[in-house]
Amino acid sequence: MARTPTTSDAFNAVAEPQRRRIIDLLAAGELPVNDIATALKMRQPQVSKHLHVLREVGLVRVRDEGRQRFYALNSEALRPIYEWVSPYEQAWRERFERLDELLEELLATLETA
Repeated sequence: MARTPTTSDAFNAVAEPQRRRIIDLLAAGELPVNDIATALKMRQPQVSKHLHVLREVGLVRVRDEGRQRFYALNSEALRPIYEWVSPYEQAWRERFERLDELLEELLATLETA
């Protein structure tokens, strides 16, 4: 069975852990490929391949400055992922609120014992 290409959309592109790490780094600001490779303890060719995938789906922009290329996150391209996961956020919040209430009740019970 043929594998779905990782370059088809943002969901597939961020499914790979190393690419998520690159996105995390670029969220702080633009970086040249060598700085990304150093920060992630990866070889430059590996990082370049991941950046290529991220560029194809629009998650990363590149800017040339002299002989260096600077990569920056295009956070707008993450919108489809955010829109997909945001309905679950309310459920997570409600569960955490119920957990907080339960913990408060348990603490109150312990304090009165």
